[in-house]
Amino acid sequence: MKVLMVLTSHDQLGNTGEKTGFWLEEFTAPYYTFLDAGAEITLASPKGGQPPLDPKSDDPDGQTDSTKRFAGDAVAQKALANTHVLAEVNADDYDGVFYPGGHGPLWDLAEDAKSVALIESFARANKPHGFVCHAPAVLRDVKVAGESLVKGKKVTGFSNAEEDAVGLTQVVPFLLEDMLKSNGGEYQKGDDWQSFVLTDGQLVTGQNPASSEQAAKAILALLA
Repeated sequence: MKVLMVLTSHDQLGNTGEKTGFWLEEFTAPYYTFLDAGAEITLASPKGGQPPLDPKSDDPDGQTDSTKRFAGDAVAQKALANTHVLAEVNADDYDGVFYPGGHGPLWDLAEDAKSVALIESFARANKPHGFVCHAPAVLRDVKVAGESLVKGKKVTGFSNAEEDAVGLTQVVPFLLEDMLKSNGGEYQKGDDWQSFVLTDGQLVTGQNPASSEQAAKAILALLA
């Protein structure tokens, strides 16, 4: 079982002067869920190498069992520091793909033609593709048979209410919930900050950081 995980390379939070990137728990929880299930994991990002970590996600109050495990895992840290260049990755080599969130993907992966083509390849091949928190943003321009991938599908992702709660409604390039709806997705959400995951066909989406582990388990269920 081979799983590809795609992370952002973008580290600027709009024009705020603050840093962003990927959200630690949204990487570590799925990473260990896949690893402990026996998956062979490959990490990739648009620029390759070390993806930028959203510093807020490494705060003491953001720590979980998986982030603590990662802090003591030299093998995982080395893998993360040496992600493959996304453009050199071939969907045919993997059984499924998973995108962790953080605000970074709103800026780079949503615009990345290689990422769009990669997801389209997984969808056409009927292979599981999962996205958590802000990662469903990367589906904005993804099309299958001329229609948006999310059209008519049950989807979730970081809600407008959650974006408002973190004070970034005016900072992000687009609101994820609005984009999914405008592309024809049947957007649903659970309670703010609580795990909420949807599976529609081979598409898995999770609403927020708390949804990371369950989203990865949903991918494993499809792979099984």
